[in-house]
Amino acid sequence: MRRGSLTGAVVIAIGLVAAAIAFGILTSLLDSADSTTDTRLQRIEDALAAADRERTGLVEGLATAQAEIARLREDLSLVANGNATTSRASERAPETAPETAPEGNSLPTASDTDASGNLEAPSETVEPTEPVNVSKDRFNRGITSPGNSVLIDLLGRPRENLSSDCQEVTNSRLASLLKTREIGPIRATMLRPALDSLERVLDRFKQSDPDLYAKLGTAGGLCPRFVRGSTTRISNHSWGTAIDLTLEGVTDNMGDDDTQFGLVPLAEYFNEEGWFWGAGYQSREDSMHFEVGEETLRDWAAQGEFD
Repeated sequence: MRRGSLTGAVVIAIGLVAAAIAFGILTSLLDSADSTTDTRLQRIEDALAAADRERTGLVEGLATAQAEIARLREDLSLVANGNATTSRASERAPETAPETAPEGNSLPTASDTDASGNLEAPSETVEPTEPVNVSKDRFNRGITSPGNSVLIDLLGRPRENLSSDCQEVTNSRLASLLKTREIGPIRATMLRPALDSLERVLDRFKQSDPDLYAKLGTAGGLCPRFVRGSTTRISNHSWGTAIDLTLEGVTDNMGDDDTQFGLVPLAEYFNEEGWFWGAGYQSREDSMHFEVGEETLRDWAAQGEFD
């Protein structure tokens, strides 16, 4: 064999060995890079998922805050309108004019209670549906009407989309807590602990005034919708924590600052159970409306009633 040929063979052999070594090193580097890249990609994906969850929470919090702001604006508007109406009325009547009930009726006062503190009917006969004027300061002491944010925090939204009409509850957790029950003369669908509380109220009312108890009816309990006239504020009926009551099939006129006489003694029992009476709304009287107070709802949540 010629020397040139031998040298060329050696060079080729060395080149092949070097190529093999280089290929091995490159393969090892690529494998290491792939592993590092996968780890980095996984970390990025985890960070993106966490950011997305945080964004979702912020969006939900913003929606709740916007609904609460809209509710407060509506309340302020109603209060402003009410003050304007009161101001115009005061221009027409003397400042010292006494608070009076419609002709032939007596206002319920502390002197109208018996030894047990229950309201007694005036000496003159008053029909259960006849209107009387009731002092708002007398009722709902220590009881707060729960805002939307409180109910959403405790029970979640009843459904994603709402309108001015009653719709089905789509919140599965809330739906599992709702029950329908016959309680004396009324049938209602409400939150289970609210029904238990309502039953206690009506049992006491039946004992104190069975005739008036028999005249009770309801204009509705559960009803997922917006507050009448609003497109943002959710009605407390949406969670099954409120009920509207009637007497002799007659609903009390909302917003006229008068109350059906027969609802007054009933309101005392509701207050004792921790319910807020709608006659005490500062913006607009709603005497047929009774709702579970915020304090009571928080107590129920602490006791595991919503679990």
